[in-house]
Amino acid sequence: MLAWFRALADPTRVQIVEYLARQARPMPVGEIVAAVGFAQSTVSQHLKVLTEVGFVRVEPVGNARHYRINQTCVDCFPSAADVVMGRPAPTPTGGCEC
Repeated sequence: MLAWFRALADPTRVQIVEYLARQARPMPVGEIVAAVGFAQSTVSQHLKVLTEVGFVRVEPVGNARHYRINQTCVDCFPSAADVVMGRPAPTPTGGCEC
């Protein structure tokens, strides 16, 4: 869980996660770049971090890579926040392996 909080410590990564969650479909980097307004290299670097912790999944499409939110992590994240805050965590139905 600590890795999740580290990954979301950067506001740009939060913005990318939020955008991908709203879109709920695989997206090419160029489309994400256009939506968040940062350079492609910056977005790619943040996507790498988000992929490493499991918040984002990568899908190869020909020579390109498309990125989508990992809904399992999104569903489990409130549980992680509850644990950190000392509250009982709700039991997720699908497991929280990201």
